[in-house]
Amino acid sequence: MVQYTDELKEEIRSANDIVDVVSQYVTLKRSGRNFFGLCPFHKEKSPSFSVSADRQYFHCFGCHKGGDVFTFVSEIERVSFKEALELLAERARIELPVSQNTEFNKTQYLKDRMYKINAEATIFYHERLYQPLAKIAQDYVKERKLDNKTLKAFKIGYSGEYNELYKHLKAQGFKDEEILATGLVNKTEKGDFLDRFRKRLMFPIMEVNGRVIAFGGRKLENNDKMAKYINSNENLVYSKKKHLFALNLAKQSDSKRIILVEGYMDAISLYQRGFDNVVASLGTALTEEQGRLLRRYSEQIILSYDSDSAGQEAIMRALGILEGQGCDARVLQMDGAKDPDEYVIKYGSGRFNLLIEKAISLVEFRIKMLKNKYNLDNANDKIRFLKEITTVLSSVENKIEREIYIDKVADQYNISKEAIYAEVNKASYKDVNEKVLVKPILKEQKNEEISSATIKRENMLIYLLINHFRESYEPIVTNIMLEDFKLDINKRIFEKILESTAEESEKILQTIANIEDIEIQSHVSEILVTDYEINSVEKCIEDVINIYNKDRLSNKKNEIIKALENSSSLTKDEIAKLEQELSDIIIELAKNK
Repeated sequence: MVQYTDELKEEIRSANDIVDVVSQYVTLKRSGRNFFGLCPFHKEKSPSFSVSADRQYFHCFGCHKGGDVFTFVSEIERVSFKEALELLAERARIELPVSQNTEFNKTQYLKDRMYKINAEATIFYHERLYQPLAKIAQDYVKERKLDNKTLKAFKIGYSGEYNELYKHLKAQGFKDEEILATGLVNKTEKGDFLDRFRKRLMFPIMEVNGRVIAFGGRKLENNDKMAKYINSNENLVYSKKKHLFALNLAKQSDSKRIILVEGYMDAISLYQRGFDNVVASLGTALTEEQGRLLRRYSEQIILSYDSDSAGQEAIMRALGILEGQGCDARVLQMDGAKDPDEYVIKYGSGRFNLLIEKAISLVEFRIKMLKNKYNLDNANDKIRFLKEITTVLSSVENKIEREIYIDKVADQYNISKEAIYAEVNKASYKDVNEKVLVKPILKEQKNEEISSATIKRENMLIYLLINHFRESYEPIVTNIMLEDFKLDINKRIFEKILESTAEESEKILQTIANIEDIEIQSHVSEILVTDYEINSVEKCIEDVINIYNKDRLSNKKNEIIKALENSSSLTKDEIAKLEQELSDIIIELAKNK
């Protein structure tokens, strides 16, 4: 496997401004020298996520994740450091050295060929849609009132019979193993080649950058033996859980929200009628990877799934994922149609737009689902309903928001506010005791030997070495030793800094950044985004060193006092020597007050 040099890492890091990269995932606002936004790694309502443009580091003061641009991409995309580096290199259009691994090179070549085959197949299918033999497909798109602009935007096509695509791809110079790798063609037991998609309306599936990676095909004949939809199998270039249909178009929308639907035709039909901010999950089960993709391009997601039970259950799963990504997720309530496609055709875009504006919150949808679960005319069911609903309401952090929901529930379901408040408070108290109080207490007990003043002092020392290396290096390394550090993580960072010299001041941050340790990256990021309000670097260095010297003297004083208290085994000369040493230390400490 190819090894990337520190120089290359720095080139890639320099080419990817962390503010620009993070802004693809998080809405940032400048505050002073740093940028702030809602953390993408945990749920929060007040921004605690900070990005330093000066130092090219990020840090969340809530969940304490932090690091450089490589760490951010690695965490947000859930990939290795190497994969994050490669993603950022691609973003910056920096060519990476080719691996000497022959198998690796073969795989990369095959992937490139598969992309080319998918692109060629897209053109082939799309051109066939306008040919006389595709009348069945032409009739279908006419029936669905899809105009030519929409057909071209989505590159919709038609697949013919038997092995027409295979013959075309062979004529273009593609090899059998390359074609088979895409899944567009299958090889029969007899050794013949047969197109996977035959006599179907074709929907290319594209990456967010517009590159075709897979296909979906809808049957056009009234044949019960045929599946209504078939899709490409996962392969080297396609992973269903990592992509969303039509996101390449939706990301260009001026809308501040994204509408999430289930199927291709739902997305296409809505696009046809002016909704250019629609994407479809490639299956009903939204994945965390898809959730992160959605959060990258919009904070507000409107779910418009089918009105059947499967669609409603899928909404519950999707809401949990989107909530975890910090999205403002809402649910569109649709009556009189089984899916968005049917609704917009039946009632028009105006009515559908009203549904979007009236979309209900996550809490309201959960309450609605609970209502459908119980018969509220039955006393026992009503009690169960109240217990479950209080669990939902107690999870609402904002008190005003919680009170609004309590009022709604009380009015709609004829339950006294007092009863709801009593149950909610009980649930909230339990939650606070179990989740809020216990864990911090345990954490405090673990670090009780290290004072906050000591931690702050050590962090400031690291800050000085990173930000003012040339001025601070020599006096600090001369007067402060590795064993002076109480926090193990600061000791590890200091040890790494000791490997540098005063002449390497420009490279010190790069040295730290190249430590592929998430814990260290997080800690350094917190130090770098903290404002220590240093007026004079020289005076600050002097003060920190004096504190450490004073601590050493105090520790030595305590050791001598302890020795003198147990002096029965000491000679008179030894006692006299210790007393003189103690006297000198006391005088020195008095000078330093």
